[in-house]
Amino acid sequence: MPNSSSDGHIQANFRALDKLKADSIESSLRRNYFARFPEGYLATDRGLDDLASHLFQRLETNRKMIVPWLDDARPLSDSSILEIGCGTGASTVALAEQGATVVAIDLDEDSLVVANERCQTYGLDVDFVQANATEVSKLFSGRHFDYIIFSAALEHMTLPERMSAMGATWQMLAKGGLWCVIETPNRLWYYDLHTSLLPFHMWLPDELAFKYSRFSPRNNYRELYREYTGESKLHFLRRGRGVSFHEFELTMKPLGELRVMSSLKMRDRHSGLWERIRWRRSLEYKYISLLQKIAPELDEGFLQEMLYLIIEKD
Repeated sequence: MPNSSSDGHIQANFRALDKLKADSIESSLRRNYFARFPEGYLATDRGLDDLASHLFQRLETNRKMIVPWLDDARPLSDSSILEIGCGTGASTVALAEQGATVVAIDLDEDSLVVANERCQTYGLDVDFVQANATEVSKLFSGRHFDYIIFSAALEHMTLPERMSAMGATWQMLAKGGLWCVIETPNRLWYYDLHTSLLPFHMWLPDELAFKYSRFSPRNNYRELYREYTGESKLHFLRRGRGVSFHEFELTMKPLGELRVMSSLKMRDRHSGLWERIRWRRSLEYKYISLLQKIAPELDEGFLQEMLYLIIEKD
């Protein structure tokens, strides 16, 4: 975990917005990204929390946690980055304001509209492309990137898409390039906090998980998946099914040869004395310890609830 006391050069690059500009981003979110949601959604507590997350909270999380972590592995200033899964652009702002040259892609057109308007509002020049991650090796053939970052994206792909995208982007990197995954649910974890809010749900085969989703406590999820058709299965898979070390080994190289340069671990978020004590007593700590006993050869980054990994191509 980066030392926040040494991150002054990062904080110096943060760009502030006045209220008028912040309101313009909120307006863009309402007109574009949230236009697809049920009428009245943004008047609910959940909707307001969702809006606040897209408006500021995601940017602050990236500034305080993700950017220092990435910059500690290799300075972001003057680096070239391919960001896959930019969403509405909060993470893109956090990368570009550090002086990186960013190409950002996403499959969702409405999200890209917001991301583009957001970066323009911050005075940042970013190249946005609407594309599936499986297309990037063709779209950017021969182009150099210091970082290729999958930002909360891998879990929303089908298995063939994920395998194709991971393998192709790994091959795109030159020696010394960094392949990164950020905020991706770990299929090994005992509880699905990302999508279904059910224990063991990510462990189930897709069809069984589809059928069992009706027991989820999550609204706008449990009632959707009744008839197992091609269309409904695809929709279900894109909601998020998790990723584990298996895809990495199949698409990159044997894990013993894979250079995990850095990972964010759950314990790194517990810095105070009492926080560390509570962490050592937690179920999460005990579960990670169990996984370490079962598979001691795995890098600890592959055992966390969410995957945050920086892998160096050698």
